[in-house]
Amino acid sequence: MKAIYKARWKSNNLLSFGYNFLMEIDQLAPDFSLFDLDGNPHSLSDYRGGIVIINFWSAECPHATRVDLGLLPLIEGWGENVHLLQIASNGYEPIEMLKEVADERGVHPILHDPDHKVADIYEATNTPHIFILDGEGLLRYQGAYDDVAFRLRTPTRNYVQEAVEALLMGSRPEVADVPPFGCTVVRLN
Repeated sequence: MKAIYKARWKSNNLLSFGYNFLMEIDQLAPDFSLFDLDGNPHSLSDYRGGIVIINFWSAECPHATRVDLGLLPLIEGWGENVHLLQIASNGYEPIEMLKEVADERGVHPILHDPDHKVADIYEATNTPHIFILDGEGLLRYQGAYDDVAFRLRTPTRNYVQEAVEALLMGSRPEVADVPPFGCTVVRLN
């Protein structure tokens, strides 16, 4: 198992060093429970058995908007065995704004992570930052939605689409780990 030595912030804001085995490809993703914007509870374990796309999402990030435009039609096409859990973890985005933007974009549910606890566990750094789990809850992909970057404005490859379609066919994604690209997840505390 590959272990990466990294600096991590603890809840008391002291910098600590340690091995993070939580978010390794081919390992079981940590379960979590969050409320959506209407106050309904959602647990990751409720979606076990299907493919789950966890997307750390923002109401204000233009990259999150772009991904919504591309990802939502794919979700519809993949059918009921693929679930999208969008998580709003930015500390500065009020719930009223999240609701308004989610309604405008037709994005539901949005799970609210106001204290960024799930973002911290998953080490989400950007919006979007995507994690794809197979039906057993194993992490099979993490990172960017596609290959858009500062110097590549038009995507030539959609990593999320490739990963989900490989899993739907019973295969493993060709690419499993790509640095995320987008806006920074803002942690206020």
